[in-house]
Amino acid sequence: MGLTGLLRKRGGEAGPILRRFFTNTLFDSTFTLLGIVIGSAFASSPDLRLVLGTMVATSVALGISTGVSVYESEALERERRVLELEKALFRGLENTKIAEDHKISAIIIAVVNFLTPLMCCLIVIIPMILVAFQLLDIITASWLSIASALGILFVAGTYLGRFGRRSPFIKGLRMMLFGVVAFAVGFLIQALI
Repeated sequence: MGLTGLLRKRGGEAGPILRRFFTNTLFDSTFTLLGIVIGSAFASSPDLRLVLGTMVATSVALGISTGVSVYESEALERERRVLELEKALFRGLENTKIAEDHKISAIIIAVVNFLTPLMCCLIVIIPMILVAFQLLDIITASWLSIASALGILFVAGTYLGRFGRRSPFIKGLRMMLFGVVAFAVGFLIQALI
């Protein structure tokens, strides 16, 4: 049973909520990493330590931000639902499977959203790590990082296309196109500064 199946069993509608939050966080993380690569790796004199540090620190900060905000909003929403059930049933539900499942679902959704930016960073940072081992130069690594980020967007788009019963390839290309547009705008801004 996959994570979505577990959440469906535990918290009812938690699977679709997880999918939406995960997708949003994945896109936010990927576009943020694109901006970091453009802004720091394509600078006139790029500093590898600065690029690596910025990518990791930003991904951790984004993970904490999304994890905490998702947990707080989901926990609050689920507590409200338990209170509504208590009113309808004329009895308290603390220490019941219903209340426990709502808490566990909120925690799982928050943890997945915390890990999503770190996963994106792990993929996009690999070419930069190769620079540290002197296997690539920073410009080549930057282009490979951009390609990795666009690949993440394509894969996420194809997943959304399959899930939404639309053409996965077209949806993947569309998501990747948004990444190319973001890259082009960021690259233009970097060139003008």
